[in-house]
Amino acid sequence: MKKAIILFFFVLCIGNFAYTQGDGINFENAPWAEILQKAAAENKIIFVNAYTDWCGPCKAMSKKVFTRQEVADYYNRNFINVKMNMEKGEGTQLANKYNVIAYPTLLFIDKGGAIVHRAVGYHDTDNFLELGATASTPGLRLSGLEERYTFGDRSPKFLYDYTFARAETGDGSHGAIAQEYLATQDDWSTEKNLTFLFRFTDGTEGEMFDYLLANKNKFVGLFGETPVARKLQYLIASSVRDTKEDSALQQVERLYKKVYPQRAAEMTSEYAMMYYLRADDIEKYTETAKKHFDKYGMNDWESLNETAWNFYEVAEVKKDLKQAIKWAQRSVELNSNYYNNDTLAALYFKAGKKKKAIRAAQEAINIAKRTGEDYSATVKMLEEM
Repeated sequence: MKKAIILFFFVLCIGNFAYTQGDGINFENAPWAEILQKAAAENKIIFVNAYTDWCGPCKAMSKKVFTRQEVADYYNRNFINVKMNMEKGEGTQLANKYNVIAYPTLLFIDKGGAIVHRAVGYHDTDNFLELGATASTPGLRLSGLEERYTFGDRSPKFLYDYTFARAETGDGSHGAIAQEYLATQDDWSTEKNLTFLFRFTDGTEGEMFDYLLANKNKFVGLFGETPVARKLQYLIASSVRDTKEDSALQQVERLYKKVYPQRAAEMTSEYAMMYYLRADDIEKYTETAKKHFDKYGMNDWESLNETAWNFYEVAEVKKDLKQAIKWAQRSVELNSNYYNNDTLAALYFKAGKKKKAIRAAQEAINIAKRTGEDYSATVKMLEEM
């Protein structure tokens, strides 16, 4: 009887082990030198999932993409697969060798240790399978394209494709190739070229940005007003990311005058608020926020709610909390919803106005039940009250 029980558990363990091995991509657990030897012996490319413990997209790919059967079948058949933490052990050396600065970085490395293809960021199942197919095709993968470029291929189609491949690396090297492609085009206003420009304009200097501004309506017609506005805001913010305070704000104002001449002063004021908040200069942030709403009015519920919530998180002075409550109240007046009622409740609670906080929290929950929002955080706040 005892032997039968042992045999049962042995079979069960074997079954579970087999299931685990087949459940997703089979990642090798061996020193890098052995991985290279195995790649040489099997004549395969190595796929390296370069990740860190804190990387959210890395975890999402591990859970949602690497476990898919079609992904496992393709990658297990075509590659030697390795999952490497770039902040531990051999990973730190490989991160330095292969210039891994963003996560996840998806590396494809030949048996000699040279990169043949790479990409950065979360890839869904279809895009990840396409990435593997590209890495497996000498004429499409990055190393093949680099060789063609080195030997002088400057045909429009090649430059177009090469721009996309270089952009996938996430190292910023695609910009010069994009400009070379556009130099071959007599008409930048085709849908294909407008889409290309919109995707690859990544700075506020040069012909691409100037064309985007001069033809803003064409881009709005193709992509919509909000995406174009967000793109321009991103480009402006990126252009001053590492610039010191005074010159950064001056540069932002100059760019806003160029992009949105009618609203430049107001938009610069909005940017200044976020600038000081990111810099953790709470005194200047609160001062700038008060001046902003005093000067430009209180008619945007989202902006009022966002600033009121920021004050809830950073403000400790009673008069600042009182001001934030006024902003939250005005936001609710303009458009009563779960978010601003929750903000108002939190501010009342922090200011010691418990009865008002409970009423606002209950209103937030009632709205959330109607609209399907997650109100668990508000319930937790109510329990604390």
